[in-house]
Amino acid sequence: MGADAIHSAEDARRLARRRLPWMVFDYIDGAAGGEGAPARNRAALDAMVLRPRILRDVSARSLAMPLFGGTAGRPFGIAPMGMCNLAAPGADLMLARLAARENVPLGVSTVASTPMEEMIAAAEGNAWFQLYFSGDGSGTFKLVERAKAAGYETLVLTVDVPEVGRRPRELRHGFKMPFRIGPRQFVDFALHPRWSLGTLIKGRPQMANFAREGFDFDRTESRARATWETLARLRAAWPGKLVVKGVLDVEDALVLQAAGVDAVQVSSHGGRQLEGAPAPFDVLAEMRRALGPSFPVFYDSGLRSGEDVMKVLMQGCDFGFFGRSLLFAIAAGGEVGLHRLWDVLSEELSIALAQCGVADVAQLRQGGDDRL
Repeated sequence: MGADAIHSAEDARRLARRRLPWMVFDYIDGAAGGEGAPARNRAALDAMVLRPRILRDVSARSLAMPLFGGTAGRPFGIAPMGMCNLAAPGADLMLARLAARENVPLGVSTVASTPMEEMIAAAEGNAWFQLYFSGDGSGTFKLVERAKAAGYETLVLTVDVPEVGRRPRELRHGFKMPFRIGPRQFVDFALHPRWSLGTLIKGRPQMANFAREGFDFDRTESRARATWETLARLRAAWPGKLVVKGVLDVEDALVLQAAGVDAVQVSSHGGRQLEGAPAPFDVLAEMRRALGPSFPVFYDSGLRSGEDVMKVLMQGCDFGFFGRSLLFAIAAGGEVGLHRLWDVLSEELSIALAQCGVADVAQLRQGGDDRL
């Protein structure tokens, strides 16, 4: 049972839970504190109902979406995720190839398991580099210059991790990055031989973007020294599009808009940082009203279906990003599983459009529910 058993994002998660070591599954799946934040966001998404409409010609439907002067094949892309190769050897490049096939942006994490140069090549240019500020920033700006040289045109600054959130499920397993194996992890891996043998053959995942930089990335290092002056310096250094990810406050979003960023990404880091954070879905409509109709607003956190994508677009989002679910699909069925889930998400969205009388998904961002 693998890719053929994936009929929803929840199917992918269920299968991945069986196949991944507990430590790896809980690293991907876990959230901050008692994990109330993702549950609250899920409830907010579920509470919104769609409006079915009848007798409209929706026989030909388009899922393409304008994005930064071009056109993406879907109104959703791939969120930046660290250490993706924990899901399966080569997961990073599976995601990159998917981005190339579907003409959607791939978020390449600072802590990716594959060097940023390989990722943008495999994605055929459909890649955005996600940046963490860390320590005094010297290493951060080295990565900025390297991303520029590699051909990245969009930089995504993640700002919601001044300190790494406490995620009890990770802590109970002794999860570390870089990856370390102790007695507890050895037993865990021994009970999941399919994953362990594949990882043993390919080698344990590394934080590949630091191999040649002359410094190590400490995941737990404070990022609290980043300020608005840091943002101004980054804006001056980066000639391409600059997206700021992890925005949940409208006042902050307005300051970012005035500071010259090209888009904000509403996100709670999947609930992994602050258990008491507001549901990102609940912030979207107010964010859109404050920033005006034309300023790009992106979204990630908690998307699990094509209907979820439709809902965030109707609330004012211009483009959404899937994260964990794609890693679970890879863990469940490899690259075939990833493609299977992507097709499921696309079909879910297409069917929802038909049910609501919409032929072109781009229409959703032009007026929301009033137009349905």
